[in-house]
Amino acid sequence: KSEISVQPVYGIQRLSDANYVLYDHGLCDTGFLGAKVVCRKPGRVYFYFDEVLVNDDIDVSRMGWQCVNAVTYDFEEPGEYAIEAFEPNTFRYLKVMFDGFEGEVSDLFVRGYKNGETGRAAFESSDPALNEIFAAARETFVQNAVDALTDCPSRERAGWLCDSFFSGRSERWLTGSNPVERCFLENFARTSYRPTKEDAFLPMCYPADAGLLPNWNFWFVFELEEYLARTGDRALIELMRPKVEGVIASFRKYRNADGLLEKLPGWVFIEWSEANKLVQDVNYPSNMTYAKTLDAAARLYGWTDCAEEARIVRETVRRQSWTGEWFCDNAVRQKDGSLKLSGECTETCQYYAFYFGTADAKDYPELWNRLVSDFGPKRCKTKAWPKIHPANAFIGNYLRLELLSRAGLSAQILDETKGYLHGMARRTGTLWEHDNISNSCDHGFASHAAVVLFRDVLGVRSVDPVARQIVIKVDPNLQLASCRGTVPLSATEELRVEWRKSSAGVDVRYVIPEGWTAKERME
Repeated sequence: KSEISVQPVYGIQRLSDANYVLYDHGLCDTGFLGAKVVCRKPGRVYFYFDEVLVNDDIDVSRMGWQCVNAVTYDFEEPGEYAIEAFEPNTFRYLKVMFDGFEGEVSDLFVRGYKNGETGRAAFESSDPALNEIFAAARETFVQNAVDALTDCPSRERAGWLCDSFFSGRSERWLTGSNPVERCFLENFARTSYRPTKEDAFLPMCYPADAGLLPNWNFWFVFELEEYLARTGDRALIELMRPKVEGVIASFRKYRNADGLLEKLPGWVFIEWSEANKLVQDVNYPSNMTYAKTLDAAARLYGWTDCAEEARIVRETVRRQSWTGEWFCDNAVRQKDGSLKLSGECTETCQYYAFYFGTADAKDYPELWNRLVSDFGPKRCKTKAWPKIHPANAFIGNYLRLELLSRAGLSAQILDETKGYLHGMARRTGTLWEHDNISNSCDHGFASHAAVVLFRDVLGVRSVDPVARQIVIKVDPNLQLASCRGTVPLSATEELRVEWRKSSAGVDVRYVIPEGWTAKERME
């Protein structure tokens, strides 16, 4: 239980009808709001809350129709009361307002509703900004991983696919095990709910009466493959076999004569950017993702036909989508039956191409070098390539960080992680769904920043829990004097790493549990 001890941002101390006090909890937090109330004259007390302030006040319309952040109490008799909300809510700022009520509200608190298993995970570097980002990533995770992996604890409070792909990684790195992810996945294994009668697609989130977001079925298969690698839990993978079969069969119904998916049903989602307006008729990021899904299914279940189809899909996407400079996002079916490229290219589409194996730096060196050198958080100032629609936090910016990591560009990752995330961490103590405050400012997938810091800054390049093997690889070009951290490896084991720079180079030291092996390499 954490007290709301910070005094009012502004306002008055003594409340009367139509006056208010605005409090700052100091952190975007999730839990059950409580207080002591002395009622002298019956009336209503409003508790308005939000993750951020807009024009120095709480704006209950910030997220539009999606939710109104308010808890209301009607006091019918004078007296002293101890109140606590029945459901958890998420906020940093709290506005207490009276309507007809006379009395006092005091001893405000939040009873936290969080995952309690991240206490062993630690990261501390010589750069305070990175430390703030790690703390925000961990805080974001614990508020989105109580009993199932949720996308945000405020607006939706639901277990969404795709978000869970990133949060599942975070759980392993921050806690050393994946029981919450397993619970999340089991929901999808056991549900008989289908968002459409015609297909065997999974709902976009569950448990919920949710509609169809076909792309999240792709991420479901990716997550299964990574879940198996980090747990060795083959039983759950076999439990999922009928679901994966249904997903693949359903997608195949939407293949056109070229073997590409066309006119997918439901809400076709690429990311929160212009890319979401370019999803029909043939969306190339969706097909890039489909190819990776087929490959993952082939590896999980030995379906060789899926592997061959993936190869064909990639070749066809390259042939159709590549303009000579960029991958185009989509093609539109013309009246004469032909396909015509829209001509629209997004930053995110380029990341999809490289992340999902349609492109690589060897075959597309100019595009790769352009992405590395001209894009990233600095582009909002440089305005480079203005005709290429920019990416957003979910998920383009995170795919970019993953691609930089694959390329071993740790020094650039350090700078760009700060560019993307430090402002968020300072403003709310959590990490956001968008690169602005237009939506959730506490979004589970963004906790993946902790994985990035462990992997690319601390230098724990990989952890194989099944083989019990670790690779440590510190980049001497990082603009840091030192870094140390603790990575949980299981419920009872942990890895401790510390490195420091000196005139002689980088001194790396680590301690691993018995039964584990570690390989140390330098960049």
